[in-house]
Amino acid sequence: MKFSNRILSMQYSPIRKLAPYGDAAKKKGIHVYPLNIGQPDIETPQQFMEGVANYKDAVLKYAQSQGLDETIESFIKYYKEWKIDFEKDELIITNGGSEAISLALTTICDVDDEIIIPEPFYTNYGGFAEAVGAKVVPFITKAEEGFHLPTKEVITSKITNKTRALMVSNPGNPTGVVYTEAEVRMLADICKEYDLFLIADEVYREFVYDGLKYTSALYMKDIEDRVILIDSISKRYSACGARIGLVASKNKELIAQIMKICQTRLCVPTIEQLAAANLINTPKEYFEKVLMEYEARRNILHEKLSKIPGVVCEKPTGAFYVVAKLPIKNGEDFAKWMLTDFSHNNKTVMFAPAEGFYATEGLGVDEIRLSYCLNTEALSDAMDVLALGLEKYMEIQGTAQI
Repeated sequence: MKFSNRILSMQYSPIRKLAPYGDAAKKKGIHVYPLNIGQPDIETPQQFMEGVANYKDAVLKYAQSQGLDETIESFIKYYKEWKIDFEKDELIITNGGSEAISLALTTICDVDDEIIIPEPFYTNYGGFAEAVGAKVVPFITKAEEGFHLPTKEVITSKITNKTRALMVSNPGNPTGVVYTEAEVRMLADICKEYDLFLIADEVYREFVYDGLKYTSALYMKDIEDRVILIDSISKRYSACGARIGLVASKNKELIAQIMKICQTRLCVPTIEQLAAANLINTPKEYFEKVLMEYEARRNILHEKLSKIPGVVCEKPTGAFYVVAKLPIKNGEDFAKWMLTDFSHNNKTVMFAPAEGFYATEGLGVDEIRLSYCLNTEALSDAMDVLALGLEKYMEIQGTAQI
């Protein structure tokens, strides 16, 4: 039996590929700290659960393909707080941010078209592109520079007649970078000059630390019709399992074209949409407390990493991830070893090898991505276990520097 070349060319998720090793460790009675995945442990706002409980209809009906009016209106109200104004026909509710990205790429890309992305990037971007026959063209950002963007010339050198868009995550996954206003302005200028779309994945906008200013791509008013906004309730409301996201654009013709695909998939689940709509009533104190908690976690993780000899890691300023360069040859081998051969006080750590977050072969091999979605006590212990594991691994490999 033959499988498609498209599916055979796709990689398994580096975020989830080591899960079987983690499961095996748990079966042996080892406590595994899950620093591999962005699954917040923050309590989901009660407003979501109230929204579920308030559903009283006798029949669970299809929703409109665009999304329920209540859900759309709640997002419009939310964006006004960020000084972004949308009209109803400029948003489509999606099955999470993942579907939003897939819809955007399907709508603007033909087979062999290209999407330019700074690497390392959220690994599923590559999978979404491959699924529609498009190609990811990366340009490098460096850990030593906090993964900020290179010069305009470096980015534009990647543009060809096949280029359809730039795609960025801001704040960044997996790097935790927060782009400056000047960087966003540069991306806007490139898209304007070369007639490109700017796909802006902004699902982590609530997670910006150190008092930094957050700049949405939609603040660049002269390219509003080129911006495709990707968003989700998963992270800011700790509601990953609800699978409610959206794709939005001031380009109404783009949204109209995306609607063709949305009609073929019928709708996003009705009850989850209604529950998500009720999240607009979440008190502001919720976000303030969550931001303080994640900033404290970021500080713990970075402080612990900085004390490990040979580790290169700039302090992330957004989201809840960090990419760290380790003094070893292969991050994936180390990640597997931590789950199969190492434990301290019957505990070990699972994290994501960073190689899968790059498109350029050979990059990220000695790097890992860590998610700081654990409470401060657990995170501190997990980082101590990681440091001990790295020391032991390097002794075995004959590369000890500690």
